[in-house]
Amino acid sequence: MKMLLTWYQIKKMFRTLSILIRKEFLQIFRNRAILAIIFVMPVMQLLVLPLAASYEIKDVKIAVVDHDKSTYSRELIRKVTASGYFKIAEYGENYKTAYSAIESEKADLILEIPNNFEKNLVLENKEKVLVAINAINGTKAGLSGSYLAQILQDFNQQIQVKMMPQTETAKKTSGLEIVPKLRFNEQYNYRLSLVPGILAFLVTLIGGYLTALNIVEEKEIGTIEQINVSPIKKRDFILGKLIPFWILAMLAFTLGLAVTVFIYNIEMQGSILLLYTFIGVYLITLLGMGLLVSVYSETQQQSMFVMFFFMMIFILMSGLFTPIESMNEWAKIIAYANPVTYGVDAVRLIMLKNSGFRDVALHFSVISFMGFIMITWAVLRYRKIN
Repeated sequence: MKMLLTWYQIKKMFRTLSILIRKEFLQIFRNRAILAIIFVMPVMQLLVLPLAASYEIKDVKIAVVDHDKSTYSRELIRKVTASGYFKIAEYGENYKTAYSAIESEKADLILEIPNNFEKNLVLENKEKVLVAINAINGTKAGLSGSYLAQILQDFNQQIQVKMMPQTETAKKTSGLEIVPKLRFNEQYNYRLSLVPGILAFLVTLIGGYLTALNIVEEKEIGTIEQINVSPIKKRDFILGKLIPFWILAMLAFTLGLAVTVFIYNIEMQGSILLLYTFIGVYLITLLGMGLLVSVYSETQQQSMFVMFFFMMIFILMSGLFTPIESMNEWAKIIAYANPVTYGVDAVRLIMLKNSGFRDVALHFSVISFMGFIMITWAVLRYRKIN
């Protein structure tokens, strides 16, 4: 008798769930803005963000102060401009004029070539040049400085070979030769690591934001009161709210994955089943977070601001743009408590490195634990009369 009653309860639960899910889908499809967020936003952001968020800097404006005006100084300037990274914005012999160009944002850095530059290189085999960099934008300053340092080093080797040809022979006959090989990204294509990370973050936005707004919308229009006094179980109500957005987020992920593979030609190295399994678990955690925010919020505006606050922290401290290893110790604690950190890392590992379940077992464990905590907290916090 108990087994029959249990089977009846399960059958009733699924019937109730099917009605709630159908109701949610009807409500979602009536709102074209939500459909645009789910299906158009991932495609547009995947097409735009990887092209805009480039790790490569070009057309750096450089002010050249050439006190020497010799053959070697002109050769150095030619080598700098021929690299494709630098564009001469100011040329002359006055350092103050070049410094004014930096102050007025007409130049990003200064290359000052001293007097007797060629003479000292030929006679003494050494000389110094000054490089002054505008470091307000730290990332741009670091990259442009390293680019210029590499060019100066190449120029120095070129001069050494010209003055002492035996150095080239010694280099060729040296017993040690370094052959760098980039694994999993042989062409050092920044989009290869950026696009999968953005794909994981877009799923985060869809799963978190839409769920947070959904229950709050019921509060604002007053239908939550009718649901609270209805015979619908709290468990069924919450599942009926989460399942439709889980399905839609998985469809949005599929659409984004198609863009990743067919537009950016990023080959899927790992198991597609493992990737979808992880995203499925990952979405449960995000839906739980959105549910938790919606339970505490009274208006959609309030829930949007709360989710915006967390999303900003998630994206900046997820390792998507800045390596976690380079963060301070206190920041690492926040980063490792961030679900997006594990989402971005796992998607990259599966898609680019052909990682198996053992390699991402920790990611599964942490994400599952976070999801359990958030959903349990939200369910306990949500009060329903029945």
